[in-house]
Amino acid sequence: MSSLQMRVVAAVVRLAYKPRMATAERGRARVEQPKGPSAPPAGLRKRHTVSTRRVGGSDCHTVAPRDRRATRAAVYLHGGAYISEISPQHWSLVSKLADAGVRVEVPSYGLAPRYTYRDAYPFVTAVYRDLVAEFGAAEVTVAGDSAGGGLALGLARTLAGAGLPQPRRLVLIAPWLDLTMGNPGIPAVEARDPWLSRAGLHAAAAAWAGGDDPTDPRLSPLNGPLVGLAPMDVYVGTRDICLPDSLLLRDRAAAEGAELRLVVCEGAVHVYPLVPAPEGRAAAREIVATVAGRTERPTGADPAR
Repeated sequence: MSSLQMRVVAAVVRLAYKPRMATAERGRARVEQPKGPSAPPAGLRKRHTVSTRRVGGSDCHTVAPRDRRATRAAVYLHGGAYISEISPQHWSLVSKLADAGVRVEVPSYGLAPRYTYRDAYPFVTAVYRDLVAEFGAAEVTVAGDSAGGGLALGLARTLAGAGLPQPRRLVLIAPWLDLTMGNPGIPAVEARDPWLSRAGLHAAAAAWAGGDDPTDPRLSPLNGPLVGLAPMDVYVGTRDICLPDSLLLRDRAAAEGAELRLVVCEGAVHVYPLVPAPEGRAAAREIVATVAGRTERPTGADPAR
């Protein structure tokens, strides 16, 4: 059974967030809404060394430990259905990583409908290239949640074509793996998900695809091969619309001989490692330890092989 705090979070997001994307009309309205700020918050700047630079015309924020030299690094790609800006919950996890001695690059990729995946890939690839040149791929993790988790997996698959090595690890938090959301297991989980609905997400997916085929592996990385990719850790809850595709990703990894560990949290909501509940805090500690190099195997994992 999930914790009381997780059940409270589920109730709050059902009331406050589920209606926002519950229909196609509301989804399209959300896509068209003005975007909010993406700059690091003042509290983060007080705690860590924070800077912003332009990479190919877009902002990339660097969050580094203030009191020591970072020996590990990460690229963090935030979620938000490709239409919403980075949130305080994302910055909180970034701050925890910096506390553990990790330098984190946070690309502020352009959001739909003004921008599409065609703009995002060159940008995040350039950020990754710069980080690998400084730290070496063996010290770099690529992480992301929800839409950012899908983008992280898509990025990993395109690295060879860009002449770049795989990162040390991929950490995918409730990744959005298939923009079509055609998995027959999704409707049953959607009924339990207090947060997300396919109707609204389809509008966001169409905007991000920009008229291109949404089954393209750069948009729906579940459709591409997994052989040769970095080892993956995937975190997902049982009340998360992303669960069925995460299970399918595990099965495909096992069939292809790719290394993937799946952590499924009973009763947890979407992107639960970002949630202020015992399950979320435990998962966040695990993720930080993995990225910082303190452990090589998350506890409670369901290995694909």
